[in-house]
Amino acid sequence: MLKFDKKTILLLLLLAGVIVGIAYFLYASSLFDLFVNKQHLDKYIHEHRAYAMLIFIGLQALQVVAAPVPGEVTGFVGGRIFGALWGVVYSTIGLTIGSWIAFMLARLLGRPLVERMVSMETIRRYDYVMKHKGLWLALLMFLIPGFPKDFLCYLLGLGHMRQRDFLLISAIGRIPGTVLLTMGGTYFRDARYGALFTVVGVSLAIILLVMIYRDRVEQLLRRMADALRQDKTPPE
Repeated sequence: MLKFDKKTILLLLLLAGVIVGIAYFLYASSLFDLFVNKQHLDKYIHEHRAYAMLIFIGLQALQVVAAPVPGEVTGFVGGRIFGALWGVVYSTIGLTIGSWIAFMLARLLGRPLVERMVSMETIRRYDYVMKHKGLWLALLMFLIPGFPKDFLCYLLGLGHMRQRDFLLISAIGRIPGTVLLTMGGTYFRDARYGALFTVVGVSLAIILLVMIYRDRVEQLLRRMADALRQDKTPPE
């Protein structure tokens, strides 16, 4: 049951303010088309160069909160427009903000909200992440390509992880994927197709390996979660 004490109300107001701020920069656009159409997104940001950075950060945050929305397009376009360094920086800021919003929404509004955002199949499949405080386990899940990181933010919000720890692992854990997408966009912009194909090839190889061995990886993660719970169980 959500308790509307002073701290909870302030957090809800802060979350509402962040969401409204993001929506302000996106209200005139077709959101889904922006996420799936590189040309549309590229054109839209270039037409609003005065606050292109804020639009891009807002889009990255929004694609995490709206978990089913694909975020690969935004990361790629970030590299094309801002280059490797600032593309990674802006993407990381936006993804961290979005991850924090999803985490706090789950923490404040509870399982009914999460069940609307995440399918029951996904909740059952990753229920073990809500029952521990294993930071290394959560970090590993963020690092592994192919895991539903946006859904994971909501699921971790239902657990016992501290907000500070979550922000740290979500920011660090998303960096490898962010770097790959941003570098891909940068190489495409600079017509460095050899490097681009290398990045794409490495990414596809990693994703393919995860898809092949996904069940084994998940079994390993479950064993790690069980071990963590046993270590924290007080002796009788």
